[in-house]
Amino acid sequence: MARYARVGANVGTAAARLAGHHLFGLSLDQERHAAELAQALGRLKGPIMKVAQLLSTIPDALPADYASELAQLQSQAPPMGWAFVRRRMAAELGPDWQSRFAAFEKTAAASASLGQVHRARAHDGRLLACKLQYPDMESAVEADLTQLRIVFAIHKRMNPAVETSEILTEVAARLREELDYDLEARHMALYRRIFAGDRLIRVPDVLPELSTRRLLTMTWLEGRPLLAYRTRPEPERQQIARAMFRAWWYPFSNFGVIHGDPHLGNYTIFEDEAGEAAGINLLDYGCMRSFAPKFVQGVIDLYHGLLRSERDLIVHAYETWGFKGLTDELIDILNIWANFIYGPLLEDRERYIAEDMAPGEYGRREAFIVHKGLKEKGPVKVPRPFVFMDRAAIGLGGVFLHLNAKLNYHRIFEDMIEGFDVDALAERQRTAFEAAGVPLPAMDE
Repeated sequence: MARYARVGANVGTAAARLAGHHLFGLSLDQERHAAELAQALGRLKGPIMKVAQLLSTIPDALPADYASELAQLQSQAPPMGWAFVRRRMAAELGPDWQSRFAAFEKTAAASASLGQVHRARAHDGRLLACKLQYPDMESAVEADLTQLRIVFAIHKRMNPAVETSEILTEVAARLREELDYDLEARHMALYRRIFAGDRLIRVPDVLPELSTRRLLTMTWLEGRPLLAYRTRPEPERQQIARAMFRAWWYPFSNFGVIHGDPHLGNYTIFEDEAGEAAGINLLDYGCMRSFAPKFVQGVIDLYHGLLRSERDLIVHAYETWGFKGLTDELIDILNIWANFIYGPLLEDRERYIAEDMAPGEYGRREAFIVHKGLKEKGPVKVPRPFVFMDRAAIGLGGVFLHLNAKLNYHRIFEDMIEGFDVDALAERQRTAFEAAGVPLPAMDE
């Protein structure tokens, strides 16, 4: 209830001010107001910050000034103290929990919006990462989602370019899933299966006997932050970019699943014996999104439609994704965004992801043009499966901007989808998902 009150006070006050100015036709300094809202949410930490960061990447889910401010929110939260950690660990593993580890570090190695990570050592000598969820996160998530509904309801009355009901449903579903560490462990098992023996991608191994629905214990993967490699020689940055591209596109095109949060903190870089970047440690499997095979087919159909300028195939792809009632004008507007997202894949040459663009500005110009067009010809209802696909593509593009690596993304993508067959994908997905215990996606999505 205290959480609900704090979030309600911050979000409610901001929403009321926004609605009041809109209702009475008064001018509002949106930039200043957005900064105040971001500052208020930053003090709250927790799931509302994660939601705010996500919404900042979806064109017109929020006004542009708000999106820009919220994108800068940091997910680092103050960690729980040792006394608190001891009680939480006892609640998850029992009063003798410390005897189940050879060592357990009292100070958190990392902390985020929903939990924190402690380094530990198993009795067999392996280094471990223990991800411990903060208490009462379910209540916090529900309180924050309630306030988010208020913001969306007000925005809906302001003639938006995008109809956001499906966005809210999708965000709520993914955020609730992120609280379930048992599901995260199964997603990790799925990715270990997908990347077994891969020289570019490493995935932690889960220790089920030391894990619960609120505690996830896995092997510790040594690595350095991606940003530490921004000034390394280009061959190293290219190696990291290849690994990033494969980590995202290979599971999607071959198994219908993506790592839905390409946040810089969810990857570290491992090196070879010469001390050069060799590949990535793929971390944090809380935010995942699975897709029906027909959706994957739609993504590849849109790629071929744009590549060959086949409008019928482009329209078919949008309809496969779940867009409805598209006019010629709306299709032209959506194509602006599609050509931006697919741009690096369409040119058979070595190129950067984007030219003369800062990571925080990736897609902003195109989003503005699309927003303006949808405002005049829309609104358009965004299908649920599209939300995290788009979010991951934008996040991944931002990572590539940090790396500033030149690659022939067209050739890499063509190699990845060579011989694509939707029935073969469906069979691979079924086999891999069932082996890992991950629910299959709904076939109607």
